[in-house]
Amino acid sequence: MSGLVGILKAAGESTRLRLLALLSDGDHSVKDLTEILDQSQPRVSRHLKLLADAGLVQRHAEGAWAYYGLAPSGHGAELARWLVERIDNDEPGRRRDRARQAAAFAAQQAQAAAYFAQVAESWDLLKTLHVPEEAVEAALLEGISGRSIDLLVDLGTGTGRMLELLAPAYKRAIGVDSSREMLSVARSRLSAAGLSQAQVRLGDIADLDITIGPADMVVIHQVLHYFDDPGRMLAQARRLLKAGGEILIVDFAPHDLEFLRTEHAHRRLGLSREQMNGWAEATGLEVLSVKDFPSKTREGGLTVCLWHLGEPRNTDKTHD
Repeated sequence: MSGLVGILKAAGESTRLRLLALLSDGDHSVKDLTEILDQSQPRVSRHLKLLADAGLVQRHAEGAWAYYGLAPSGHGAELARWLVERIDNDEPGRRRDRARQAAAFAAQQAQAAAYFAQVAESWDLLKTLHVPEEAVEAALLEGISGRSIDLLVDLGTGTGRMLELLAPAYKRAIGVDSSREMLSVARSRLSAAGLSQAQVRLGDIADLDITIGPADMVVIHQVLHYFDDPGRMLAQARRLLKAGGEILIVDFAPHDLEFLRTEHAHRRLGLSREQMNGWAEATGLEVLSVKDFPSKTREGGLTVCLWHLGEPRNTDKTHD
């Protein structure tokens, strides 16, 4: 009983209820939450600690930042979702929080768009720095070998490298990106390669047009670390899949290279296996396999991971 009383005490405060409502929309950093709530960082952090200690929210530390989201399971998680469902979204305070939340998302997207516009021409070179790109690409090709892919969708297609690399495996492909500069490079690249079966479209990959699908395969290559809430992005990708469809994700393992956040618009310092398992499960998928590719260029370099997601199977998961 004392445990339940502690959970109720943690939830029973107006600012903490506002935090639960905001986190029901996806993960947020402490910095974003202080701006949305217009409260000091120590005060917001104190509220979040109480919520985390009671099992209502979950904390993920990433370098100098920390991200919070609703707890995935337990009595606290159940109560948090029950409370959020009963919050009136038309209440003035809630409307104000959601407007500030939307402004925070827009500011993050604008920052990323400005960065991509600046580096569009040199993007492929930047991606090779400290990253075993050749090994990853070979693994991607091996992963789709022998498959019949009517439609492949590449989210955050950038310069179209994945559309070019995976061309032998698909009949038709669509690449989606929010950067006009990136898409300009991609169109030139695909035209030069004679890949008329591949198209690129301007679009917000955080708010996808599901008429793009249904897809046999969705590829998300070095994209999720640009989002505060990769799980929300993954849920969008899941909506594009046809029955039996699969998702291939390439991204960094957890690291502590803060300069990627400050200089290269990264929002998350890598993604852990535990996080990916949780995000996949929340969308009704399963991590079927994961492979690690440690950097071979220097000590302390980045490790790249390749995740293969699909509908749950009755066999044991494979972790290479």
